[in-house]
Amino acid sequence: MSDTMKNALNWIDDRFPLTKVWNEHLAKYYAPKNFNWMYYFGSLAMLVLVNQIITGIFLTIHYKPDALLAFDSVEYIMRDVDWGWLIRYMHSTGASAFFIVVYLHMFRGLIYGSFRKPRELVWTFGMIIYVCLMAEAFMGYLLPWGQMSYWGAQVIVSLFGAIPYVGEDLALWLRGDYVISDATLNRFFAFHVIAIPLVLVILVFMHIVALHAVGSNNPDGIEIKKLKGADGIPLDGIPFHPYYSVKDLVGVGVFLFIFALIIFYMPEMGGYFLEHANFVPADPLKTPEHIAPVWYFTPFYAVLRAVPDKFLGVVAMAGAIVVLFLLPWLDKGINKSIRYRGPLFKKAIIAFVISFVMLGYFGMQPVTPVGTFFSRLFTLVYFAFFLLMPYYTRLDRDKELPVPERVTD
Repeated sequence: MSDTMKNALNWIDDRFPLTKVWNEHLAKYYAPKNFNWMYYFGSLAMLVLVNQIITGIFLTIHYKPDALLAFDSVEYIMRDVDWGWLIRYMHSTGASAFFIVVYLHMFRGLIYGSFRKPRELVWTFGMIIYVCLMAEAFMGYLLPWGQMSYWGAQVIVSLFGAIPYVGEDLALWLRGDYVISDATLNRFFAFHVIAIPLVLVILVFMHIVALHAVGSNNPDGIEIKKLKGADGIPLDGIPFHPYYSVKDLVGVGVFLFIFALIIFYMPEMGGYFLEHANFVPADPLKTPEHIAPVWYFTPFYAVLRAVPDKFLGVVAMAGAIVVLFLLPWLDKGINKSIRYRGPLFKKAIIAFVISFVMLGYFGMQPVTPVGTFFSRLFTLVYFAFFLLMPYYTRLDRDKELPVPERVTD
């Protein structure tokens, strides 16, 4: 580093802790040396967030939040704006990619016990991010003003009306009118473009700060801070930069290859990423034959439909998200990682994953007696995983394996 650069850096450090932040969160932040490929998804979520913000800014340049112009403005972006189709597909594909990497990120935390002490707050911040992400996706889903956008919003907003005492007023406030209209579109546009992204960025910052305060978990569930050398550095830790910042580039390369493949060859993904009905302008007088949300909402939509009473269905759907917040206090096992957990916990994880995937499948299908039966069955399995966790994790304690002193390769 030249003397000029050193002087410039010292000038900045005297006024802003740039070097201190760099060292605490990158160069001298010691992460476990046994991270595997499942630890790519946190950095990939950051990458997709940046993609959504940047592409979203370019889309707002040409988008019109007006009920008479919104659909045509999207068509204008797709057909007449230079590279507009690419920006739109990067944004729409990015929405699904966001949920894919976040679901895998959460699953990794679940199987390796990243929600356990001392990372309860890290998990809580992550869950709040997840809820905000769902709200952000829902608000953005209305903006193209296609048939599924309009009627999907009509169904979801009407659910708030099932809340006793305040439901109707809350639904009216969300819509800004007695039906989904131009006022609703303007409200959702403001939330989608300004309010929720601002909250998301703040929450991501808090999530990372909380993580770096307690340290990263690892596939063995061993706290590397407990075993340090004479220099105070964890024996099983390596600096995040350059080791993991370079390693993450491998995950980024693979992700971008798949991401580009979808954008250029199958951006609609057979109607799962972009529904066919959304290529038709919204018509308040014509209801689609089958109304269903985007795939990443369908597990919770299936829970909603599994309960015959509207209010109890809303409670069940909200409860399916709330129980995720309680996970750090439901698990009574001794070890963190699934590598050393007992057989009951491992079987419960398998049952949970199957139930979540099948709920997602049935949430995309039209209502049938068979579909309703299986939706109810998998809803019971889903809730049983959480509500019975204090019991089967206690029973599993005697069957848990001994955890090694040092992390394994």
